[in-house]
Amino acid sequence: MSQRIHLIAICGTGMAALAGMLQQRGYDITGSDTNVYPPMSTFLESLGIPVHNGFDAAHLQPAPDLVIIGNAMSRGNPEVEYVLNEQIPYASLPETLKNHFIRGKYSCVVAGTHGKTTTSSLLAWTLQSADLAPSFFIGGIPENFGQGFQLGHGRHFVLEGDEYDSAFFDKGPKFLHYLPNLVILNNVEYDHADIYRSFEDVRISFRRLLNLIPSKGYLIACSDDPTVRGMLRNAFCNVITFGIGEEAQWRAENMRVVEGGTEFVVVKGQDRLGPFFAPLNGAHNVKNATAVLAAAEALGIPREQAVAALRAFKNVRRRLQLLYDEQGIKVFDDFAHHPTEIRETINGLRQRFPQRRLWAVFEPRSATAKRKVFEPEYLNAFHAAHHVVFAPVHRPDKVPEAERLSLSAVVEGLRAQGKAVDIKTTGEEMANHILSQLRSGDLVLFMSNGDFGGTPARLVQKLKTRAL
Repeated sequence: MSQRIHLIAICGTGMAALAGMLQQRGYDITGSDTNVYPPMSTFLESLGIPVHNGFDAAHLQPAPDLVIIGNAMSRGNPEVEYVLNEQIPYASLPETLKNHFIRGKYSCVVAGTHGKTTTSSLLAWTLQSADLAPSFFIGGIPENFGQGFQLGHGRHFVLEGDEYDSAFFDKGPKFLHYLPNLVILNNVEYDHADIYRSFEDVRISFRRLLNLIPSKGYLIACSDDPTVRGMLRNAFCNVITFGIGEEAQWRAENMRVVEGGTEFVVVKGQDRLGPFFAPLNGAHNVKNATAVLAAAEALGIPREQAVAALRAFKNVRRRLQLLYDEQGIKVFDDFAHHPTEIRETINGLRQRFPQRRLWAVFEPRSATAKRKVFEPEYLNAFHAAHHVVFAPVHRPDKVPEAERLSLSAVVEGLRAQGKAVDIKTTGEEMANHILSQLRSGDLVLFMSNGDFGGTPARLVQKLKTRAL
């Protein structure tokens, strides 16, 4: 008889992926959550995993062999209370990954404030293209695979190294559980202001990650980032640097926007490598690609295989995903929710289409996006956009008033720069506002870590109807 594992808050992207992996290992899986809706509900349904809508101690009777508690859960939840009272074995998501899947593998962890999902997806695809059959666990959907996890028979396991906390009973970052042999570290900025009270707290977490890399392991580090640079002297492992600055051992140069992506060369010591082609936009993505090329060499992958994988990469769902391309209008959807991500995404699109009007549409939804500390950065983030449309701050009550973003202050600052800026409710009002002013040649870029109230799909539908 197979062991039963129950997941509390099973419909989170990572939790649903973990449920699928555990089922593949032969466990009997059940779960519970609120707001059970697609795409995670349909994904779990396709696997035949029963999901209870709502939380109730009855869902844990008879008692499962193990309960995995999602990091959004806290004391007071009826299922959490039952687990503690009945002394049912429990664990966090990253702890379960470590004990059931990572241990014994060669763990490749992609960490940093930005670029984790794209870089880890590209690294997993590079290993796959080299016939190394990797396992991976990524907080997005790599288009080359169609899902965010894979259990391969090869020795490598690629993980998106999230610095967010693990569970109410383990407030350390997830990536400290991932037993890293190789770490790609893109950048370190202040983020997740709901759990990190200062930038120094963020730095400490990343330093702890680097301290776990064995001496024969690798740190592939972006030397363009001053915080990352400051950590390198304390590394006990092999260090390889990448970036666009002079000090980078793998230095990307001669970036050129071409049809379908970006062409670039890499200077490595006395060697000039390339040109390489990445079907991606922006200097940030060129750096992501350069990091993976460096990692591939460290892992013994022939360069021609890594280059072919890069060329065949299909990006990640909701990373500058093209939703509509008709009537001379393009509509994109992106997950950006930190000012730096917003700026880089807008700049990448501006480089690709320098002559076209760009609408930047943003929803302050994440715990970071809603914080006052980022107000000055927002004034720079939208510099390359022509029109800016904000959704109201999502669930402002979740942030103390003194720490809460003043959207009106940001709007006032952007208008002082001469920008057309509006605040519109998501859904019908926002879609109609944009539609009424769109003209041929315009680009519309939606940015949110949520579903934006369905506004992108609504605008696309209205454009299609208008075209009839």
